[in-house]
Amino acid sequence: MTTAPVTTRPRPVPDAERVDVTVVLPCYNEVGHVVAEIERISAALDASGYTYDLDAYDDRSSDGTRELLAEVAASGRFPRLRYFPRARNGGSGTIRRIGSRDARGEYVVWTDADMTYPNDRIPEFVDLLANDDAYDQVVGARTTEEGTYKLLRVPAKWAIRKIAERLTGMRIPDLNSGLRAFRRDVSLPYLSLLPPGFSCVTTLTVSFLANGHDVRYVPIDYAKRAGRSKFHFTKDAYRYILQVLRMVMYFNPLKVLMPLALWILAVGSLKLGYDLVWHHFRVTGSTLLTMVTGFQIAALALIADLIVRSRAQR
Repeated sequence: MTTAPVTTRPRPVPDAERVDVTVVLPCYNEVGHVVAEIERISAALDASGYTYDLDAYDDRSSDGTRELLAEVAASGRFPRLRYFPRARNGGSGTIRRIGSRDARGEYVVWTDADMTYPNDRIPEFVDLLANDDAYDQVVGARTTEEGTYKLLRVPAKWAIRKIAERLTGMRIPDLNSGLRAFRRDVSLPYLSLLPPGFSCVTTLTVSFLANGHDVRYVPIDYAKRAGRSKFHFTKDAYRYILQVLRMVMYFNPLKVLMPLALWILAVGSLKLGYDLVWHHFRVTGSTLLTMVTGFQIAALALIADLIVRSRAQR
């Protein structure tokens, strides 16, 4: 096999070189099936009539994926394949952020190389964006759960999704689907917010919804993955919850802080009434502490909201 070339990073290109679609494909230890996935994506887009780039990023694989991608890219078998080896493992979120920022396509597609998503449907997702300006992102909503830790993963994902729905005020059939297409120009302000790990897909969904961009969900089948899963239940579930809260705080802090402030103030008011009646107008220290805490959180919520609004006007 050929030696992997020195890491290079694609740079923004003139409009004359732009294409319709860029598929960003993170690859980490996918040697047994990555070529089959590239074949499937290429065949679907070749038949669609869209001009496209298939940007495969190797995230410092250790199983031969890196060398295999270098060999396939050099063979010319897939003319639209662009191969970018990473110097170190940065996570799928890092690859998706860099790949989306440097994409040449008007529409960017995220997907995985593990054979789980129906990547032959990518042109359908792009069609929905190209033919309807009302939507800025199309997400594949999985109808089944085939991941690892299924008994723990299903209720945990349901709970996190409900938190995100409550905070964004929108129904979200699938919060962290890895198959999606979106308008690159709309995504640019949010790319810097993407974390390095799996929760990057959650971040992009919440960022779009919290900032008023319409997202369309399309039901898809979800197959059992090929190879070994990189998902760690405890660590990644915690990151999902933290990232949802972080994104809503970034765009709409009143949704997070004001209900908490009002709840604390309500408890303090009831306690104040109790003190006035049963303690002959003596207000206890715990009552004062509760009321002050509620007012402080409410003030923090209002200040955060002012910061968000001033940032949006820049």
